[in-house]
Amino acid sequence: MAKIDSAYNYFLTTYGKDMGSNRFDSHKKSELRDVYNRIIKTNKESPLYKINIDGDIKNFAIDLKENARKMQNVVSSLTTDTDDIESIFYKKVSTSTNEDAVHVNYIGGDQDTSDFSNFEVGVQKLATSQINTGNFLNSNGHSFEEGSYSFDLDTNSKSYEFQFNVASGDNNLDVQQKISRLVNSSDVGLNASILRNGNAQSALQITSKQTGLSENENYLFNIQSGTSWNEINTLGISNITSPAESSIFTLNGSEHSSLSNTFTINQAFEITLAETTKANEPAIIGFKANTDAIADSVEELVTSFNGFVAVGQKYSANQSNNQLLNEMKGLKNSLNGELQNVGIDADPNDHLKLNRDVLAEAVTSSNAKDAFKTLNKFKDALSREANKTAVNPMNYVDKVTVEYKNPGKTFSAPYATSIYSGLLMDYSL
Repeated sequence: MAKIDSAYNYFLTTYGKDMGSNRFDSHKKSELRDVYNRIIKTNKESPLYKINIDGDIKNFAIDLKENARKMQNVVSSLTTDTDDIESIFYKKVSTSTNEDAVHVNYIGGDQDTSDFSNFEVGVQKLATSQINTGNFLNSNGHSFEEGSYSFDLDTNSKSYEFQFNVASGDNNLDVQQKISRLVNSSDVGLNASILRNGNAQSALQITSKQTGLSENENYLFNIQSGTSWNEINTLGISNITSPAESSIFTLNGSEHSSLSNTFTINQAFEITLAETTKANEPAIIGFKANTDAIADSVEELVTSFNGFVAVGQKYSANQSNNQLLNEMKGLKNSLNGELQNVGIDADPNDHLKLNRDVLAEAVTSSNAKDAFKTLNKFKDALSREANKTAVNPMNYVDKVTVEYKNPGKTFSAPYATSIYSGLLMDYSL
């Protein structure tokens, strides 16, 4: 019988919250083919070895794999068609003086921005969803007789009929949960959830994914009881307890509204409202200085390097295999003098730190080409390290070699990708 290993739980609790959508986690066929070829090459040349996966070995491998993925994404975000980090220096990066309230993303591409001066965005009210909160019923009570029931749901563009059954013995909570699952699986732009209070009571709440109301709309969704009037009335889900509202904001002092909290300005700036701003304290939207944009990018490279070093140091006490730390130290030492010239230096713990002032001076001086050459070398070195580790993180754990491959007579073993591949599952009787 198969059971989920502790490795899965470690992965979920440590990295699950960070596993959001990222465009760099999607790959073209050519990129996947390259990964496959690297896996085959690694397995073809790798000796046969045994690994004791007790203790922290699994956690170490997972940390390595995830940090490699993060480093790959950082490198990808800084890589253009020309693979030259210098392009970041000329990239237009928007900024907001109050990111907590007003987030901005420049989407204007390479268009001329000389006419775009700084502008102010004040937030008076956020756009909200429509919420229908039902009646609180005794969770273990039996307010519904056995049978088949239905209700109609109308939006401003479509109408739907929902049918549900009440079985013998179903209590109020059972019925609420059935309807909640029905709504959530229907994909009609609504979310349903169960509310509970301290009196052993529960209520069904339905919320629209859409926000805001146009002038000719009275609701985003409307629930009608039809033939099941008594049951729907008992549930109370036809009551609009919080109507949808549009956002209200000011643009350079002039008041505007939007159905959503996300909208575009001049087809160049994507604005997302997150919270209201204080009176007379609007967020100022503009562009980052070129040196700030490149410094932010280099800071990401430095952070990803330090992430690898931290993983190696975390498990070094229980690991005799110090290959990871040796590789990262070798990478740093090979570029040490050059990195110092662009403001990147190491602290006593072998972590890198960035002096943004030194970097700014380096990329704006007469030797700027040399500075960008160094940064590209650093980026490419991290890319190679990330790709190698991502393919086979088990290369860095303690292991015992059982047999070496016969030189010149190795063969591909496509099904033996890495012990890491099966690490998350532990099969036992």
